[in-house]
Amino acid sequence: MTPWKCTQCGQLHETIPNSFAFDEPIYWGNRRKWPAPRGCSFNKDYCVIDDGHFIRAILEIPILGTGDVFTFGVWSTLSEANFKREKKLARKPDRIKEPPYFGWFSNRIWQFPDTLNLKCYLHSQPPGLRPKIELEATDHPLAVEQRNGITEARFHELSEQCLHGWKHPDSAI
Repeated sequence: MTPWKCTQCGQLHETIPNSFAFDEPIYWGNRRKWPAPRGCSFNKDYCVIDDGHFIRAILEIPILGTGDVFTFGVWSTLSEANFKREKKLARKPDRIKEPPYFGWFSNRIWQFPDTLNLKCYLHSQPPGLRPKIELEATDHPLAVEQRNGITEARFHELSEQCLHGWKHPDSAI
C-alpha cells in the first residue's frame, strides 16, 4: 500500500490498520479487577458475567474491489447451552458444521450509531479461528456496510477514526 496522509493527525503513515479489537464485552466494565468477582470469569476468548455468557468473535466488512476486509474483534452473547457447546467443540474440525448461534452484539463501535445489542449470528470457523459475526440484515449502518461492503475511501476514514478515538454523534454514551 502506498503511504497515506491521515486527515485526523496530518501525519504520513506507511500502512493503514485494517483491524481493531475490543478486549472485553462492554458489560465486563469495572469487573477487570482480579480476582474476578464470584460468578464471573474472563479469558481472551470467553467471558461469563453472572448468568451472561460471551464469546470473542470477528466482524468483517469487505473492502470493495480489493479482496480485503476491515475487521473488528468484538464480543457477543451466547445462550448458556450454545456457550457450552461452542467450548466443547472449540478444537474439533466438525465445529464448522454447526448452525449459526444467535447472539446479541456486546460492544459499542463508536464510529457508528449505537451498536450495542444488535442481533447477530455467530458462524463457527475451523479450530484456532474465532467465529465470524453476521449482523442481522437491518438498516443499521454497520449491518449495511457489512452486507454491501465499503469503498477504499471509507476504509481509510474508519481506520483513521478508530486510530484517533472519533465517536459518531449518534452513538450512545
